Amino acid sequence: MDYSNLFVVLMGVGTVFVGLICIVLLVTLMGWLCRKFVRKTPASSVAVPAAPTRQNANGGELLAAISAAIAEELGTDVSAIRIASIKRV
Repeated sequence: MDYSNLFVVLMGVGTVFVGLICIVLLVTLMGWLCRKFVRKTPASSVAVPAAPTRQNANGGELLAAISAAIAEELGTDVSAIRIASIKRV
């Protein structure tokens, strides 16, 4: 039996779209089931203590990591690089 090229293309595209629609439906169903069966926790027990903010606790390690990345990108040694300042963007 000889199938035409148009038939083969339409069957392939149709199969892909049917598969994608099935995946979307399964993901939607799983999301709905997860939302339905997740236990609701009271807001008072969820409170998380705020972590202290440390702005420059490991500045030496950060400088070393940035220097190593720049040296690798430029193809030079780390000792050939001098970083004057670092500014958070």
